[in-house]
Amino acid sequence: MFDHLVVGAGFAGAVVAERLASQLGKKVLIIDKRPHIGGNAYDRLDEAGILIHEYGPHIFHTGSARIFQYLSQFTAWRPYEHRVIASVDGKLVPFPINVDTVNVLYGTDLNEEEVEALFRDRAEPIAHPKTSEDAVVSKIGRELYEKFFRGYTRKMWGLDPSELDASVAARVPARTNRDDRYFTDEFQAMPLEGFTRMFERMLAHPNITVRLKTDYREIDAGEYREMIYTGPVDAFFDHRFGKLPYRSIDFRFETHDVPVFQPGAVVNYPNDHDYTRITEFKYLTGQVHDKTTVVYEYPTADGDPYYPVPRPENAELYRKYKELADQTPHVRFVGRLATYRYYNMDQVVGQALATFDQIARSRPSLEISDIDRRVSDVDLGPADALQPPKRGRKSAAA
Repeated sequence: MFDHLVVGAGFAGAVVAERLASQLGKKVLIIDKRPHIGGNAYDRLDEAGILIHEYGPHIFHTGSARIFQYLSQFTAWRPYEHRVIASVDGKLVPFPINVDTVNVLYGTDLNEEEVEALFRDRAEPIAHPKTSEDAVVSKIGRELYEKFFRGYTRKMWGLDPSELDASVAARVPARTNRDDRYFTDEFQAMPLEGFTRMFERMLAHPNITVRLKTDYREIDAGEYREMIYTGPVDAFFDHRFGKLPYRSIDFRFETHDVPVFQPGAVVNYPNDHDYTRITEFKYLTGQVHDKTTVVYEYPTADGDPYYPVPRPENAELYRKYKELADQTPHVRFVGRLATYRYYNMDQVVGQALATFDQIARSRPSLEISDIDRRVSDVDLGPADALQPPKRGRKSAAA
């Protein structure tokens, strides 16, 4: 008899399982349909010995000291600030849009105040932006919207930005300074030995049993007292009200016999080509190798569910499933798929910690609104603990 069955060995499931086992002494069975732990954050060495992210790039960042400190129990960190380049009008420019983006694109030499004035002059006043198109054109105007956002969004979501909630565009705001980092969170780093090794340490507790290639419906209800479910909420209820829409990605990997393939970790292609972006993993991991592996991302409506589609009618459909979930005894629904939310990794960790708090009833629950709070009092650790991973042929500190 297990105290808890945890369905899914990604961030949501692994965090809850670890806390229940280590803090409350509970016996936990954690299962996953895939042949590995780590969920979509799973990484591995490919045939060339290069550390790749099997399900596309995962870059850790958070503004929460609690979340960062929690994960630091299971990994040392490699400092890493993510930067993205966009291929627009035959030029490679920083993205999100900033002062340098504008100057390179138009061959100008504007300062921060002048770029701010340019955005203001081009913006189309919209009192209450409702769609992603509204959110962008009301800040920077239609021309830059067409160059950077519309094509990418159409490929990514299979919908025009005018059909998507404003929150989608809000994730990548334009800037009036020269900050070319994709994220501005206080803590930005990558697990020193990769995400999979971090998950292995997280689930190594003697009270945790891991079973892979296992569907939760194969587990007899008599084996556990309570379930933590992190899979798609609509699938749990056999799609009673219909399927919740998701977008998926077709990942196509290529290994090249050169040390470097492109000038940055990620290059976005908002208008050209069927793929949305190309990622070169060695930038993320710090691995040194005489070859390099990249991945092209082709969004699709079919495949594994990755991104909930943020539209009002989908939110209403999820509300029906949430009502069922709230009425289901001895099952807690946690994570991106179970709550139909477009969460970052740290937000999933925060939600999982909040779930544990609710179970433990030993301290106030960490609310999701607390996840993005800004802090500055956590040291990343000693310098010798922050070297790049020595994995793969000819790996060394960068």
